[in-house]
Amino acid sequence: MNRFEVESRTILIALTGSRGYKLDIETSDYDYRGVFIASQPYYLGFDEIEQKDKDWDKETENCQFPFLSEDTSIYELRKFLKLSVDNNPNILELLWFKDFVHLTEVGKILLEHREMFLSKRVKNTYSGYGYAQIRKLETHRRWLLNPPQSKPTIEEFGLTDTPPLTVNEINTFLEYLYQLVRDRIEFLEPAEQLYHLLVADIDYKGILKQHSLPDEVLDYTQKLTNSTSDFIKLLHKSQRYRTACREYKNYQQWQKNRNPKRAEMEAKTGYDCKFAMQAIRLLRTGIEVLKTHNLIVDRQEAGDAEELLAMKLGEFSYEAIMEIANDLYKGLDDAYRESTLRDRVDKEAVNQLCIDLVTKMGW
Repeated sequence: MNRFEVESRTILIALTGSRGYKLDIETSDYDYRGVFIASQPYYLGFDEIEQKDKDWDKETENCQFPFLSEDTSIYELRKFLKLSVDNNPNILELLWFKDFVHLTEVGKILLEHREMFLSKRVKNTYSGYGYAQIRKLETHRRWLLNPPQSKPTIEEFGLTDTPPLTVNEINTFLEYLYQLVRDRIEFLEPAEQLYHLLVADIDYKGILKQHSLPDEVLDYTQKLTNSTSDFIKLLHKSQRYRTACREYKNYQQWQKNRNPKRAEMEAKTGYDCKFAMQAIRLLRTGIEVLKTHNLIVDRQEAGDAEELLAMKLGEFSYEAIMEIANDLYKGLDDAYRESTLRDRVDKEAVNQLCIDLVTKMGW
């Protein structure tokens, strides 16, 4: 679908990002996200579309919303609802922003049903997204304090005689390992919650591919996969080598593409202040949803906008940020145990809502 088609079938667009959170400064961008309902061919034919997030500047003729920037993402309804059922923070929050620059009658119906998407799964999704920000913060801090000095070599990892496994070979084996672990606990009743974490709430497959297997699980991995000791040793060395190569490549890209002002702030504080602020906001929001059954995106309304802006501007030490984050992780655990939210979103109800919205939109 081109821009004109998407815009003509868009049911809502909100001002998001720092301005939507009321955490903006003078130089903050205007970020927009929205929802549209695809036209008939995308429901009845072979064509598929999940979102429009590019080429806004190339399709300007007869555009309805000329203010949309290249950072804009407008999601097709079914993609939006699926991610909302999963309690994806970036998607879920769209229904709670206040500054809608476009809102149709069909869009209002969607907003009226926003509470149906809240569940206790926010504990995992908000903590996961918050952790991702902390990981980025720690990676950048490591690069600031102890930057990679040279490109990794196979000699450093004991791979002189035997070449390292390729990324594809490693990932194929890890996919096999993931399936074995998942299948082993699928039918164990006490492990039901762990199984659900493996297949739904946490991307363990992604974690396996991002980090080397710890030393303590190598023997078990060998027995579980019926592999040779030599292969497991080669896998371990190859993972460590590929991880080091990826780290060096990412560091080079980071150096090349850093925002000058953000780099200046990082040099001053020793960490990425924006990642820190985003992590704390996400963790606090997750706790609020579990406790109040309400999602507050406006941090002025939540009462911590001033403090979050201070974090964004580097007025907190790295140690203080990490202490706050650790306390919030504990707070998430407590809020989860005490929360009276439903465990899961009612998918059948969401499915019916999707049918109703598409029907009301018409072709």
